[in-house]
Amino acid sequence: MGVLSFFFFVFLVSQVGFGQQTTDPKEVDALNKLIDYWNLRDRLNITDDPCIQNATWANEIANPRVACDCSGNTCHITHLKIYALDISGEIPSELFVLKELMDLNLGQNVLNGSIPAEIEQLSNMQYLSLGINNFTGPVPQELGNLTKLIILSFSSNNFVGPLPTSLGKLTSLQELYIDSSGVSGPIPQEFANLKSLQILWASDNQFTGKLPDFFGTLTELRTLRLQGTLLEGPIPNSFSALNKLEDLRIGDLSGEDSSLEFLQNQKTLSILILRNCLLSGKIPDQLGEFSKLQELDLSFNKLTGQIPESFQDLVSLQYLYLGSNNLNGQLPANILGPNIIAIDVSFNPLSGSLPQNFAKAGLSMNVVGTSIDANNLQDKKASGMLQCLQADFKCSNKVPSKSFSVKCGGTGQTSASGVEYEGDFESMGSASLYTSSENLWAVSNTGNFISNPNGPQYIAQTGSQITGTLDSELYKTARISPSSLRYYGLGLKNGIYSVELHFAEIGMVDSHSWKGLGRRIFDVYIQGERVLKDFNIKEAAGGSKKALIKAFEANVTNTIMDIHFFWAGKGTCCIPYQSTYGPLVSAIHVSRASDAAGSSKRDKKRIGKLIGISVACVAGLVIISSVFYLWWIKEDSPKHKRIYTDSPRK
Repeated sequence: MGVLSFFFFVFLVSQVGFGQQTTDPKEVDALNKLIDYWNLRDRLNITDDPCIQNATWANEIANPRVACDCSGNTCHITHLKIYALDISGEIPSELFVLKELMDLNLGQNVLNGSIPAEIEQLSNMQYLSLGINNFTGPVPQELGNLTKLIILSFSSNNFVGPLPTSLGKLTSLQELYIDSSGVSGPIPQEFANLKSLQILWASDNQFTGKLPDFFGTLTELRTLRLQGTLLEGPIPNSFSALNKLEDLRIGDLSGEDSSLEFLQNQKTLSILILRNCLLSGKIPDQLGEFSKLQELDLSFNKLTGQIPESFQDLVSLQYLYLGSNNLNGQLPANILGPNIIAIDVSFNPLSGSLPQNFAKAGLSMNVVGTSIDANNLQDKKASGMLQCLQADFKCSNKVPSKSFSVKCGGTGQTSASGVEYEGDFESMGSASLYTSSENLWAVSNTGNFISNPNGPQYIAQTGSQITGTLDSELYKTARISPSSLRYYGLGLKNGIYSVELHFAEIGMVDSHSWKGLGRRIFDVYIQGERVLKDFNIKEAAGGSKKALIKAFEANVTNTIMDIHFFWAGKGTCCIPYQSTYGPLVSAIHVSRASDAAGSSKRDKKRIGKLIGISVACVAGLVIISSVFYLWWIKEDSPKHKRIYTDSPRK
């Protein structure tokens, strides 16, 4: 009986042993070192085996998260998430001890240094997120050895150099996020091997060369974003094969013109943005068959011809941007579909009347710079003044203005120097125009923040104090735009003007957190001339919430001034929150360049005239005296004397 009891005891112990598998000791040691290195002990104080059943840190919503696979005799750590917890420092070597990792999420932290080549040791990796950090150096070739990867993200970092060609070996890759990562050079031809790719975000990088033709072979693509690069057109006709596209955003191409001929069967598209792509030719009628389109942006191109009548069939369309092209004719009578929210056709040689139902509730519409009769849409006097934006429309003003000042996004106020800024707090839409009460200035906005969690907002504000100025309140609000923001000075006296643009970055923060890693970049044009390129307020001012004034001179020749803040696809998109990008301006002050100097010039002219008259009188007396003298001596002397009759010349 005693022997039987002993064997029964051994059996029970063995069963308990099988029920309580332990984790690889090397992995446990490495994990604890990582926890201490990143100061996470207060959040992840693992004193027991990290792979115990029902551990709170293994829950899918846990952060930090550690999860394991215990299907074998020994448990292994397979999931590690340390997301948006502001861990810092370089990636320690202990991470590569966790060789069974399948899912590693270190996104939205402030990790720095380069990505070690040892990352190739994590050969089971399927999901790798390193986005929104401070990583530097080249993207390692060794990433290409992680051939099981399904999702890879290293967006919003400070890498340098080209994309490694080895990434072309990731044939299982379905999603690739490399926007704002800092990479440059041509997009490798080896990317043609990524036949499983469904999502590619690659905007805001220094890519060069032609827009790759091989993208047309990646027929599983559903989302493609390529804005704010140095890529050259044309858009290849091979893109016509991308029939599964739902979201296509290409912008800011240089080089050769592109056409819309590749748009044939992409009828699953809901977002189509081909802004600033050097598009030429006509808009194809078949675009009206893309019934799922919700946003169509073909603005800032060279499109000609008429807007297709077929656009009335775009029943899902909410946003239509066709501004700054060369479209002519009239607007289709039924262009305003049942779901339309905004339509912008500004700066086109269009004519005729507004479409039916233009006054429908919730609709914003911009027809500035056209010959469309907009008297029912905006103030008649303002409409007349804004016609001066057309190149062939000559303007004059019986009582011209000499200045205007705007407090963008806020109520009016007077600065410490006595400048009276008029308030600009009108609620605006995605294709709006607002004219000031006295018709001294106007403002227009084009574009919508597609992913803004706070809904449509075109004003930024802060309660924080703004440093570097006596006028802190002047900078606590600002106008913002996802695309194009323009201010117009109306009815101005022709001549040279001083333009002061006031900025303070109030949408992005200064901190050692990941929330301080955002970059807002945009261009500024005055009277059509680019005066600021790749302008970064935070960088120029030395930090956020710091006042900055940029001063310029501009010439008004047709009674109107055009100050244009333009987003060219650059900068981060989503730091510290979604849709944080695009131009921002706090205030504008425009005045005729030194009235005092003008008076001085007039005084100088008056003095010059007096001097000229005096000299002429003296010269006249000299001439008369000379003639009299010559007559008096003519019989006594045969010599001829030269008589100077010209007045002195400047």
